[in-house]
Amino acid sequence: MKILVTGASGYIGSLVTDALSSHDGVSSVIAVDVRGYAGVRQRPAKVKECLADVRSEATARLIRDENPDVVCHLASIVTPGRESTREFEYSVDVLGTRNVLEACLAGGIRKVVVSSSGAAYGYHADSPAELLETDPLRGNPEFAYSDHKRMVEELLEEFRSRHPELRQLVLRLSTVIGATVRNQITALFDKPVLLGISGSGTPFTFIWDRDLVEVFVRGCIRPIEGVYNVSGDGVLTLAEIARIQGKPYLSIPAPILAVALFALKSFGLTRYGPEQVGFLRFRPVLSNRKLRALFPDLPSKSSQDAFMEYLNARSNR
Repeated sequence: MKILVTGASGYIGSLVTDALSSHDGVSSVIAVDVRGYAGVRQRPAKVKECLADVRSEATARLIRDENPDVVCHLASIVTPGRESTREFEYSVDVLGTRNVLEACLAGGIRKVVVSSSGAAYGYHADSPAELLETDPLRGNPEFAYSDHKRMVEELLEEFRSRHPELRQLVLRLSTVIGATVRNQITALFDKPVLLGISGSGTPFTFIWDRDLVEVFVRGCIRPIEGVYNVSGDGVLTLAEIARIQGKPYLSIPAPILAVALFALKSFGLTRYGPEQVGFLRFRPVLSNRKLRALFPDLPSKSSQDAFMEYLNARSNR
């Protein structure tokens, strides 16, 4: 098989590209990104590096000309830089996805695998204790990533309805954690005191990055389609995460935390404002029952196991 990967130099993209290039069933991997190849080892012979913006005609032309068996679309803005804008993030997340889907149709591509997120469900007080793939995707306008993932999923639904010939596998990810991961979530755990919100457990479900990569590889190689939540078993609350790390945990009433964040952001002392209260308070918990029915051996690590592996990897560096 020939597989084209967008966002191939991102954290997950590089791991997926490396894993696909090691698979006996894959003849070549077209690694598309605005940056150079960033795999975990020297670029394998099977990998063809292509510098292109996911929003560009260059990416669309690559999809048409290379004619891969599968397009694995991973390009998105997960952790924006300080100079990033909402307009730029929308153009990559939403317009970039539309560009890829339209190119797949123009090139006669038979299957696309897309990385979505549990953030598409949104952060809402009335969300179910466990979210199923059939639950509504509401996003949150105040969170660019959540809002854009909702829009991407609406776009995917539109293409499924109008163009069933392009088969889709959509993977909604919980919080990804691994030995070298660094993002705004792990930054919370690095604080000397972990701050929670009164009346909320602030639940986290984790997916170990190697388990996630295996799901992507199988999803690309095998004739699988549909929508799947990808999450480890179980939940860790923020208080439990603090206890595991031996750190103090401080629970603060939501209105007080919102005011504090507003003040800190106003003085330029933090990038995050009062909207982060909802991000912590109403975290979506993804059910993995559908994924388990498909792959009984995945994920191999529970949320707690994945977090412990993350801590062990950090302490050994």
